[in-house]
Amino acid sequence: MSFIDYYKILGIPKTATEKDIKKAYRKLARKLHPDLNPEDKEAERKFKQINEANEVLSNPENRKKYDKYGKNWEHAEAYEKAEQQQQQYQQSQYQGNAGGFNDQDYSSFFESMFGGASSRSRSQSNSLKFRGQDYSAELQFTLEDVYKTHKRTITVNGKKIRLTIPAGVKNGQIIKIKGHGGKGINGGPNGDLHIKFTILNHSIFKRDNNNLYTSIPLDLYTALLGGEITIPVFNGKVKLKIKPETQNGTKIKLKGKGFPVYKKEGQFGDLYITYQIKIPTNLTSEEKALFNKLAKLRNS
Repeated sequence: MSFIDYYKILGIPKTATEKDIKKAYRKLARKLHPDLNPEDKEAERKFKQINEANEVLSNPENRKKYDKYGKNWEHAEAYEKAEQQQQQYQQSQYQGNAGGFNDQDYSSFFESMFGGASSRSRSQSNSLKFRGQDYSAELQFTLEDVYKTHKRTITVNGKKIRLTIPAGVKNGQIIKIKGHGGKGINGGPNGDLHIKFTILNHSIFKRDNNNLYTSIPLDLYTALLGGEITIPVFNGKVKLKIKPETQNGTKIKLKGKGFPVYKKEGQFGDLYITYQIKIPTNLTSEEKALFNKLAKLRNS
């Protein structure tokens, strides 16, 4: 397999910070995502490459191995073991006692780790099993999307995976799909797929865990005399009875009208509403006269 320069794939220098890596990956992921490039095999190939590059470079340990061993970074432990064996051998030679471990033995061991001409070394190399690489992906949803459990199909490494997205997932939450990462080497287990959720909020509600918060404008007349208003919520509409003489900044709680609790069907947080009373503007002369009359009544 030819060497792939992960830094070049993401368009960043080797001195890039974790922030630089994350920024470059997100920019390319948005551009090359299969949902935005259907039937585009080249975009799909590049999307796979940037995911692979991000998985390695965003992990400090993996990046350190990659910088040291290049394309063989996944076999870093085997390399280090071989180097330790070499050091032990050289030390024993220096002390005048090789302990039965000669140059030919060491050469055979090293070839068994990293390939060689002999059938014996190839056989030993093939017996080494390595776990496949973990993949990472990011999915974006709106707050409305994750109010209800729904299904979504994503493409990872050329394979379509149908996911069930539970209601109530949170912004930044990461879930693991076992066995959907890179393929294992020599029969080793596959890696896993880690999916991070980014929740965009374009609604009138602010989410705090399972509770929702919002401010509702209330006209002066309804605040003074009382009445009824209707407000939209994620699953429909709610009618609210306004008490006479409601003050600006009054807060009410609607129990069970908040956001669904993650993986607890039928459980919801609460909805908190703050009333903001609107003062009428552009009054007519007749309206001003009535307000003046009202002011005199209140002060008499």
